Amino acid sequence: MIAVALDPAAVASAVAGRGPAALRRYASLRADGAHELLLFSDQPDDMETVGAALRRRLPTRADLTELRVLWIAGLPDRLAEELAMLARSLRVLVNVEDRPALCDFHSVAEVRRGDLLLTVSTGGSSPRLAARLRARLANEYGPDWAERLALLRARRAAWRQEGCDVAALTDALLEANGWLA
Repeated sequence: MIAVALDPAAVASAVAGRGPAALRRYASLRADGAHELLLFSDQPDDMETVGAALRRRLPTRADLTELRVLWIAGLPDRLAEELAMLARSLRVLVNVEDRPALCDFHSVAEVRRGDLLLTVSTGGSSPRLAARLRARLANEYGPDWAERLALLRARRAAWRQEGCDVAALTDALLEANGWLA
């Protein structure tokens, strides 16, 4: 696996699926900053809260040509496999929830603290283990890390402008505050 953090503003993405699984994936991606995200569902009952992003059908070939990443959740195996194959043929990266063999990538368990993103992946082998490790990371790296990173960002910019050794000064700040002790 290659770990990558995608900028949702730069990569056209969508979710295709049915029921709670599709809604959960959509909500998760929106929470991660995917504000232009679409949700395709041929059974859109209870999905009205999605609003204008909801497409009351599964994606067509034309829809898929506009995408770079597609998450599939809550579809029957045969339909999920057919959609994944079509998307992949159009060079769209695909994740089919709970079907590692159909995935080009796996979604990670994550902890967000401002711009700090901590992730765990088991390559789809054990989502429960990833969730338990995520909980441990969330406990160890609390909300105060958002402010710490903001301070580091500001200091780094100043240090770079002054021509300082940014790595050494970063290490010194971390040590002086005991942030990684």
